[in-house]
Amino acid sequence: MNSRKIAPENSDTKGNQARGHHPAVLCGLCVLAALWLASAGGCQSPSENGAMAGAYYINPHKDLHKLGRVALVELDNTSSYPDVSADVTQALFLALQKKQVFSLTTVDHDDPAWHALQENLENLDSLQTLRRLLAMRDTLRCNALLIGTVTEYRPYPQLVLGLRLKLLDLTDGQLLWGLEQVWDAADKSIQKRVETYFKKELRSGFAPLREDLVVISSREFVKFAAYETAQTLEREPK
Repeated sequence: MNSRKIAPENSDTKGNQARGHHPAVLCGLCVLAALWLASAGGCQSPSENGAMAGAYYINPHKDLHKLGRVALVELDNTSSYPDVSADVTQALFLALQKKQVFSLTTVDHDDPAWHALQENLENLDSLQTLRRLLAMRDTLRCNALLIGTVTEYRPYPQLVLGLRLKLLDLTDGQLLWGLEQVWDAADKSIQKRVETYFKKELRSGFAPLREDLVVISSREFVKFAAYETAQTLEREPK
C-alpha cells in the first residue's frame, strides 16, 4: 500500500469558532506535575485505542461523562512556532465537542486568566491546592480544567506535532486524564492512521482518491492529531 504524501503548510490562522472568555482568577496549578507522575499507577490505555497505547492515562475511578463543563485553556507552546497553539487548541475544541464526553468552554491566550495560570504553575504550595482549585471552579463556572503544551512542531521537511495534555478535576484536584504524544509524518504507522482518518472523516460520501495523489496539509494533520487525542477519552466498556 502506498503511503499518503503529507505536505507542509504553515498554520497561520485561528479557527472561526467562537470561544468563551473568563475573568482573571487562576492562581497556579503546579500540583499537576505531581499528579501527572502519580498517574503511572493508574489505569492503562484501553485496547481499542491500541495505536495510542502507552501515550495516555485515564483515571479508573472517575467517569468523565459526569464532569459537565470543562474549561479548555489555550495551549502553551515550547516549539519554534508559537502561532500554532491557537490552531491546535481550536482543533482540540472541535474534536472534543464532536466526541461529546463533556461540554466545553475556552480560556484564550488574550485572557488575563491564561497568563495568571502560566505564571503560577510552578509556585503552588500543596497545602493551598484545594482552596485554589475550588476558587477556580467558581470563577470559571466549570468542574474541570484541560491544560497543556505544544511540545514540538515542525512543518517541514516532515510534519511533526508533539502534545502534552492534562485534565484536572477542580472539585478535588485529581488528575482525570493525561496524554503525551508525538505524531511524526515520517512514521509509517502514522501515515497509515492518517489514511484511515482521511477516508473515515474527510472523504465520507466521496469516491476514494488515488493514494499517491492525496496530500494532507499541516492543518489537516493537526486535526488528525486532535481526533486521535479525543478518542482516548473513552474507556473500554467492562
